[in-house]
This record gives sequence, structure tokens and C-alpha cells, in this order.
Amino acid sequence: MPRKFIKRFMPDHSVIKRQKALKIFGNVLYNPNLWCLNRRSASGAFAVGLFMAFVPLPSQMIMAAGLAISCGVNLPLSVALVWISNPITMPVLFYCAYKVGAFAMNVPAQGFHFELSWEFLLTQMNTIGPPFLLGCLICGILAAMVGYFGIKGIWRYSVVRSWQQRQSR
Repeated sequence: MPRKFIKRFMPDHSVIKRQKALKIFGNVLYNPNLWCLNRRSASGAFAVGLFMAFVPLPSQMIMAAGLAISCGVNLPLSVALVWISNPITMPVLFYCAYKVGAFAMNVPAQGFHFELSWEFLLTQMNTIGPPFLLGCLICGILAAMVGYFGIKGIWRYSVVRSWQQRQSR
């Protein structure tokens, strides 16, 4: 069952409640619905976490927590899924997002060379910024939809299969 599999990887809610960065949410963290794991909360958490993984800002986890709280989905799962875009995978994900955005805007993709200066960053944000941000939005929405419907489907399949196994005994 997906619940048992997912629970193995989820952190303890007392550990998350003690995080200093999440203190801005106050007593909302004590809502028991944010910690339960069912088909609705897991699929919603996958959608929130995968969407926020494509947000190109350093505070992805806090934004995922805020969105999970406002949507009423599983908080630890949505925060953990943001780590799909970790420092190792982020260049590949964001490069693919840029390519998707350039394709969507019908703009030729430009070559990339990096310099550590403000002028370089401002110039690049003017040229590659719009396709990159559009690509992040498109990829985030697609990843959220695939995660949401994928987990809903896997969960339903698992429940139906366990019912069938019980009936055959």
C-alpha cells in the first residue's frame, strides 16, 4: 500500500514543528489534518511539492509549507518533495525548463556561459529570464499534474488490488 511506503520516508512531525523557519506559521502547524496521510492529502502534497520544486527561488521549502497549509494537504510530504530540485539536479531541471520556455515562446535557445558579475546577471535575466520563468511555470504545472494524478491512480490501484487479494483468500 502506498501509505506504508510513503510513511517510511516521511520525517517525524515533531522534528518539523521544531524547525525555526516554520515558526512563521505559528499554531497552524498543530492542525492534525496536515499530518495525516490519505489518498487526498498525499496526492495534493505531491502536486504542491513538485510544483514548488520548479520555483527558482531559494525559499522553496517555506513556500511549499505555506501552500500545503493553505491547501490542507500533507505538510511533511510536500516539503520533502521540493528536494527533487536539489543542488545536483537543479541545473538539469532548470535548463530543461529554459528549453521548454524558449520552445513555448518560439524563441531560439541561446548558449550559456557563466560570469560572476551583476552585469552578467542583469543581461542574462533580460534575455533568458522570460523563457526560463515561463518554462519553470509550465514544467511545474505539468509535474504537479503528473504527481497528483499518478499518486491518485497508484493509490487506487493498490487499494483495489488489496481488496481483490482479500476476496480471493
